[in-house]
Amino acid sequence: MKENENSKTGIALIIIAACFRGSMGIFVRRLTTYGFDSIQIVSIRVMLAALIFCLFLMIRERKGFRISLRDIPLFLGLGLGSILFFTVCYFAAITIMPLSTAAILLYTSPIWIMMMSVLFFREKMNSRKMIALLLAFCGCVLVSGISGDGISFTGLLLGLGSGIGYGLYSILGTVALRRYSPYTVTTYTFLIAAVGSLVICKPADMYSKFERADGLIGLIFFCMLTALVTAVIPFLAYTLGLRSVEASKAGIIATIEPVVATLVGIICFSETLTLFSGIGIVLVLSAVIILNS
Repeated sequence: MKENENSKTGIALIIIAACFRGSMGIFVRRLTTYGFDSIQIVSIRVMLAALIFCLFLMIRERKGFRISLRDIPLFLGLGLGSILFFTVCYFAAITIMPLSTAAILLYTSPIWIMMMSVLFFREKMNSRKMIALLLAFCGCVLVSGISGDGISFTGLLLGLGSGIGYGLYSILGTVALRRYSPYTVTTYTFLIAAVGSLVICKPADMYSKFERADGLIGLIFFCMLTALVTAVIPFLAYTLGLRSVEASKAGIIATIEPVVATLVGIICFSETLTLFSGIGIVLVLSAVIILNS
């Protein structure tokens, strides 16, 4: 009974994480008005999230800063191989191919998670998971929009790379949670991603944009809010959820994110809900219901 309750809590946490990440468009669009490019927005997000996670860990459990040297490659994989890699691949992909196509390739992540889960964790593949996976992927395709224009081999590799990197967090996160608390896992993941982001974000240019900004205090506050809403809360919730939910199942449930992003676009930016998007939303929600029925 207790295990079932833990599973339900984990599922709820993963849904919460997807909902918060789905709101990212609100923050990204606002930050672009200050002249920040996509990589700089990523850097701002992960650096401030790392700071918040460090403060949180210091208050909650200072012993959580202790990690074994043998686990450094694991955290490098989480920070650089997952968080930073998938983000850079995704933003690079959207510069050379339609946004909808890049989004579809990103949400191949549940497929990679399921394959890696079967390979590394010996998770059982069953018809319910396969049906849910198919529904979720088809739903993401419809929500993101069907487009085949402007696809190059490089774009295809970048798009698939973003999906693999996105899915890798579930796999490596599951391994890390066997040895450390969720707070330690998220803190070191974002610390390493933050350091890595400094190499690619053109720090001097980013600093000058802060310097020239009107209302600097308001901008800093908004950046902190961006990190909290789009990184700290969702990744902590997702990591907590992974303690009681299989990685493959978590990956499928997380496909609620593009559904939330679509609804945010409709509510906040007066975007139109198309028939295909509506059907896609129903398919994704159906996948989640099938997994938890």
